[in-house]
Amino acid sequence: MGENMTGILEYVQAAATVAIAGHVRPDGDCVGSCLALYHYIKQHTGAEVTVYLEQPGKKLSLLPGAEAICSVLPEEIPAVDVFFVLDCGDVERLGFAQALYQKAAKTVCIDHHVTNTSFAEENIVVPEASSTCELLFERMEEEKISKEAAECLYTGILHDTGIFHHSCTSPRTMEIAGRLMAKGIDFPRMIDEGFYQRTYIQNQILGRCLMESILLWDGLGIVSYLTRDVMEFYGVTPADLDGVIDQLRLTAGVEIAIFLYETEEGQTYKVSMRANGEVDVSKAAAYFGGGGHIKAAGCTMKGSVYDVINNLTEQLDHQLVSLGKIS
Repeated sequence: MGENMTGILEYVQAAATVAIAGHVRPDGDCVGSCLALYHYIKQHTGAEVTVYLEQPGKKLSLLPGAEAICSVLPEEIPAVDVFFVLDCGDVERLGFAQALYQKAAKTVCIDHHVTNTSFAEENIVVPEASSTCELLFERMEEEKISKEAAECLYTGILHDTGIFHHSCTSPRTMEIAGRLMAKGIDFPRMIDEGFYQRTYIQNQILGRCLMESILLWDGLGIVSYLTRDVMEFYGVTPADLDGVIDQLRLTAGVEIAIFLYETEEGQTYKVSMRANGEVDVSKAAAYFGGGGHIKAAGCTMKGSVYDVINNLTEQLDHQLVSLGKIS
């Protein structure tokens, strides 16, 4: 841990109860960071530690400690001593855990999203970091990181760096990954099962998304979408859609990839965006109430699929014009 950095255990040394939560629809970095912190605090303090998250997807549910995740609040909301908010840019994205956050005696936010609003009592926000898991590692005593916590941290870094492909990957990220590997984690299995392995249905839906994708801006962009009825026809859930946006991003010549799917509410779409070039997709996401990173962001939008795509591309048009990509 570097100089002038408050260690995790310093935040909880006098705490009897600790709550940990992340953003709605938790991804790998969110689940990985929450569970890593859970293991770390539980193993080195006497505090009662609880993780509050929406139930993660099948693959993330295999992480050590995932069985301890609480997806509902108790009838009587407790006033915990310390509440950690991880990988979450604003209080609204805490979802059902907001009520618990509001009653906490002390709140600490650890995040790397450029759109973070610094809403907690203490905020550790480093947009340059590859992931929240990287930030957590920096504030943990390395010799006290168990194999279980290391597996969770490594998972979060893998997800937010795209297996070390994204530009957020730094030499420090790779160094941290190496130190986590030294804890004895089965990293080849984690990568194969977490990223490359797909079910037959997942391959089918990926194929459909690719076949029905549309090029935008003379090939600078690509978009694909799934309506609720198509998802029901194939029997897929949002958890089965991992990897679609990243495959779209790999299309030759594409600088902006967009993928959206209709949620159970109907006429409401969850949007994911990726950028290969100079466009900052987090700006477009933030305009519609979402957030994320310069090259990876998302939001939720209402309307028909055509309205959503038109409104989204209108925001991205402004950046493309200013960059001289389109006229």
